[in-house]
Amino acid sequence: MASRTPKPTRTTIRAYQVGFGDCFLMSVDYDDDPDVGVRHVLIDFGTTALPKHKPRKSMQDIAQSIRSVTGGKLHGVVATHRHKDHISGFSGSAGEIIMSLRPEVVAQPWTEDPKAAEDALMPTPQTRVGLYAATLGSMQSVANFALKEVKGGAPGIAKGVRTQIEFIGDDNLSNREAVENLAKMAQVDTVYLHYGMKSGLEEILPGVKIHVLGPPSLEQTDSILTQRARDTDEFWHFQSNAGHRAASKRRLFPNSKTWGKKRKELPIETRWFLPRMNQIRGEQLLQIVRSLDHAMNNTSLILLFEVGSKKFLFSGDAQIENWEYCLHTARDRKKQHRLLEEVDFYKVGHHGSLNATPKTLWGLFNNRGNQSAPERMRSVVSTMADKHGSLHRGTEVPRKKLTDALKAETDYKTTQTIRRKDEFFHELVFDA
Repeated sequence: MASRTPKPTRTTIRAYQVGFGDCFLMSVDYDDDPDVGVRHVLIDFGTTALPKHKPRKSMQDIAQSIRSVTGGKLHGVVATHRHKDHISGFSGSAGEIIMSLRPEVVAQPWTEDPKAAEDALMPTPQTRVGLYAATLGSMQSVANFALKEVKGGAPGIAKGVRTQIEFIGDDNLSNREAVENLAKMAQVDTVYLHYGMKSGLEEILPGVKIHVLGPPSLEQTDSILTQRARDTDEFWHFQSNAGHRAASKRRLFPNSKTWGKKRKELPIETRWFLPRMNQIRGEQLLQIVRSLDHAMNNTSLILLFEVGSKKFLFSGDAQIENWEYCLHTARDRKKQHRLLEEVDFYKVGHHGSLNATPKTLWGLFNNRGNQSAPERMRSVVSTMADKHGSLHRGTEVPRKKLTDALKAETDYKTTQTIRRKDEFFHELVFDA
């Protein structure tokens, strides 16, 4: 007689308060099969800014909470993409704790595959994959330089611009230790995913279907190579245009005479011109790090978990170019639309930014409704206000237009409300 596949009975989502970052623990119970018990999958573990309230929790504190909740065993880890606010916790003492939980499967986007960086002698599809992966690495070096320049006291850069360069630039550093730990963490398998692949997580979550909705590979679409600046149909507001110039520290005229940084020390004929040039340079550096921020977000994994009758959507920081393939151009997009129509839980994309929840996606959610609606969809955003974007330009994170819609039509929670000393997470329970 064929063995029976264990059936999940309940799913618990824990949304951890990490400030500006993501950390979600998904626990699937198998009450009818004690040999399987509870299976735990950690989806992202990072931050760039811990909560403002005191006492501040460290990532080590949160890792210890995860160890306690899981009973010392993780079955899977998902790192949606390599931004610091999604993977920084996999380094240092916090990373040591997570590694000690011995996850069996680690899932990452295809752009993290070491083979993607291999050089090829002929213009094959693999060449394009390698070039794209190498370009992301080069862009991170530029972000690192921009960060060093503003921290080194570059003159004439407005405080608000300087703050955003430091925040976004820091998020885009290579996170080398975390990346290396993720590459060696899995006890059984590390999988690098693109749209339509089998996730590998099915092996540790029996009876659960996992659909990989993004990112697409370059063979599937070129859309993730570019970042859309405006989209009146999909964005919750316009996004400022981003430039693509790189900065250099090399002096243009190395043998020329130099003057002090203070305005009064400059030759009188330059005192109007040079401060304005420095201001422009600050804006250009900000545009550069924003461009990398968008490019890295378009490599983010989008996973939909189907547990019994419930569907859970985790989209990392995926932006419109990443969503484009699943929503508009994939041959099997109607099948994916049907899945998205029945989503019961939505991890709000990119901390509630204006272009990570396309309005086409929002329109597909059938379980939206007013407070009296039965089985109303639940949503959680992991975010911290005043760290990203601009209220003046309507690009603040979280975006008010989006959060207003989430509050009106879903059971909405934000990690910003988690403030008690002994409170680490929001807990949401779903019967299968």
